[in-house]
Amino acid sequence: MTMQPFQPVSYQIGNERGGFGGQMNPGMGGSYMMPPQVPAGNPMTPQGNVIPTNAPVYEQSYVENILRLNRGKIGTFYMTYENNKEWNAKIFKGTVEAAGRDHIIISEATGKRVILLTIYLDYITFDEPINYQYPGTQGSQVQPRR
Repeated sequence: MTMQPFQPVSYQIGNERGGFGGQMNPGMGGSYMMPPQVPAGNPMTPQGNVIPTNAPVYEQSYVENILRLNRGKIGTFYMTYENNKEWNAKIFKGTVEAAGRDHIIISEATGKRVILLTIYLDYITFDEPINYQYPGTQGSQVQPRR
């Protein structure tokens, strides 16, 4: 894919007196430059040229991304629901299968698949080291302190 340099586009806004007068008449008044379309994370020169980079893309440190790095591991999920009498309403234990922005999918030992909504998630524990990638690092395994 070849990147083309940014070509500014001018639009005329307003009338010759600087006001709109209820209309937008092309060719009369000031102009407005559309901002350039830049691929996320790529720097630009003052002339508007995109500088392609080969910098690695890191996932941000959100629960969903941490869980994606740990698919296949068994976790214990502590959930709290509205109008519950106890703070730790329900505990689920299962293998992490998938995670999205608002949900986690686990499979329990019985084979039952459960979709957990992250809005109700308090915390998660794992009985083994987990993989974790903080933005700007190459990733690592989190080991328990001794």
